[in-house]
Amino acid sequence: MEMTSIIIANYNGGAWLKDCIYAIRQHTFSPYELIVVDNGSNDNTLDYCLQEDVILISLSENEGFPKACNRGLRLARGNAILLLNNDVLVAEGWLSGMLSCLYSHTDIGIVGPVTNYASGKQQIDIPYTNLREMAEHFSRLKQGNWQQVERLVGFCYLFKRELLNQIGLLDERFSPGHYEDDDYCYRARQAGYRLFMACDVFVYHHGSYSFNKENEEKVKELIALNHQKFIDKWGVDPHIFI
Repeated sequence: MEMTSIIIANYNGGAWLKDCIYAIRQHTFSPYELIVVDNGSNDNTLDYCLQEDVILISLSENEGFPKACNRGLRLARGNAILLLNNDVLVAEGWLSGMLSCLYSHTDIGIVGPVTNYASGKQQIDIPYTNLREMAEHFSRLKQGNWQQVERLVGFCYLFKRELLNQIGLLDERFSPGHYEDDDYCYRARQAGYRLFMACDVFVYHHGSYSFNKENEEKVKELIALNHQKFIDKWGVDPHIFI
C-alpha cells in the first residue's frame, strides 16, 4: 500500500510512548499505519494502546528490540517501513522530508534524520533549544541537503519494502539490542543500496532510555558482546563506519 508502516517497540515506556504517538499524530500528514509491539510491559502501555487507534502486538515477555521489530515487520503493509524508538519526538514535515529523500533515487535503501542524541554523523553539533526551533532551523537551512553515509542509527530508520524483501528481517542474534542496525546497514550496502542522512529533518531523541534502567556494567558487556558478534559475522569492525 502507498503508506508508511511505523513500528514502535516498547518495554515499560508508556509515558514516552504516549508523547511519541501524540507527536506523530500532530505532525504526520503522509499516509501511515502505526504498529506498537509491546515487550511484556507491566506499566500502563497496554491500557493506553487499547484506547488508541494503533495496531497492537502484545508479547508475554521482553524479547528485545530486534525480535520485537521483526514481529512488527511481518505485519506491516506499507511500501515504506519506519522503525522508531519510543523515546523519539517528531516535528512537522518529518516523514514527508525523509520520504522525499528515500524515493529520490532507486538505489537509496535507508534514510535517517539528524538528531540531538546519536552516535556518529547524525548527531548535530549545535546546542539543542526546543523541538520546534530545531526542526524549523534544519528544514530552512538544509532543505534538500542529503548526505550519503555508510551507517545510520536505528532510532528512526526508514527503508523501502523492496529492501526488506531482498535482505530480510533484522538479525535476532543481536537481541536484546545493539548493532542490529549496523548489521542491517551493512547488509543493505552489500545488496547495492545507498544510505542517506536527511540533514533537513530533525527529530528529538531522549536517548538510550530502554537500556538506562539496566545495570550499567551489564549494558557495557552486551555492547561488547554484540560488537564481537558483528566482527565474527562479517570480519569487519563496525566502528570504521561510525
